[in-house]
Amino acid sequence: MIPLLGLLLGIFLGLLSPITIPIQYSTYMSIAILAALDSVFGGVRSSLENSFDVEIFISGFFANAVLAAILTYIGDQLGVPIYYAAIFAFGVRLFQNFAIIRRYILTRMKKNNK
Repeated sequence: MIPLLGLLLGIFLGLLSPITIPIQYSTYMSIAILAALDSVFGGVRSSLENSFDVEIFISGFFANAVLAAILTYIGDQLGVPIYYAAIFAFGVRLFQNFAIIRRYILTRMKKNNK
């Protein structure tokens, strides 16, 4: 539940914040947000599976975001969109985790209705 609460709190605070991101950093921010969402969905999944570990969640949250930003920076320097690899990896994992979370919730709801 901690990852979901953190996500909701972050969205709420982000909407209230008057901070704007310069356009040249938009790619970095979008990749970092995607990495963070991947970590949140992974945290929710592990929480539902009763295997959530705060240290793994926090380290993965920051490590994924930093690695994705570094890939984006290197790609910018080389003139090659390397960040597409991060988009693909995080996107695939995000949808896989969402599907597992959805199945888990639906299975739990079916068991409770019987």
